Amino acid sequence: MEHLNHLFSSYNIDLFMRVFSAICLGFIIGFEREITNKYAGLRTHILVCLGACVFTIISIFGFPELVNWQIDGYTPTGIRDTARVAAQVVTGIGFIGAGTVLRNGPTVFGLTTAATLFMAASVGMACGAGMYGLAIIATILSVAVLTLIRLFEKNVLSRSSKNIKRLKINLHCQNDNVDTIREYMVSNFKTLDALKMHKLIENPNMTKFSIIVEVTSKRPVQYIYDKLGVLEGIESISIDTVNEK
Repeated sequence: MEHLNHLFSSYNIDLFMRVFSAICLGFIIGFEREITNKYAGLRTHILVCLGACVFTIISIFGFPELVNWQIDGYTPTGIRDTARVAAQVVTGIGFIGAGTVLRNGPTVFGLTTAATLFMAASVGMACGAGMYGLAIIATILSVAVLTLIRLFEKNVLSRSSKNIKRLKINLHCQNDNVDTIREYMVSNFKTLDALKMHKLIENPNMTKFSIIVEVTSKRPVQYIYDKLGVLEGIESISIDTVNEK
């Protein structure tokens, strides 16, 4: 009974509330990343938030005082420095965030997810310090930024360089329609290189087009198919994503 009373003492309940709040708020931040199919999702954000919380609790309660050992015992020499462990959390989370950043040619992926991990760590530290109001407000604002700003970028900044998709179009058409298709593609698409075309050896009546274009549509592949669907003489179309100019 004595152990049970100690387990449910006000001290342990307070620590439990800090840990539990870190798990809940880490779940909220990670849920947004999970439903958008990011590399770091629910489990990662929950563990980062929980770990930061535990480290903060340890830094506050785990080292009650600094001592100076002497021959006849020890003498307290000062107040504990609770910021040292917490400061290392900020440094350590940078290594985890760096692992989520990927570069493919000129395109960089994962920066936002790395930032949410950094934010999850700060929320966990706030929970560990018992600053529940700050932790809740930071979580709400983080989710608002992730969702509302994304809508703002897609609808208001639709022509931002981040929303531009580079695609390579390959199509086969009949020789009689070459001039019409060439003029249409040059006038309707922003091209990144010269339009390449050559006749097929296996079928002299067919010509192959190859061109890299930039598209700002939300559904770029469907947009290109719709644009080219109005033309006659096209036998086949293939579209590939291009990461480098």
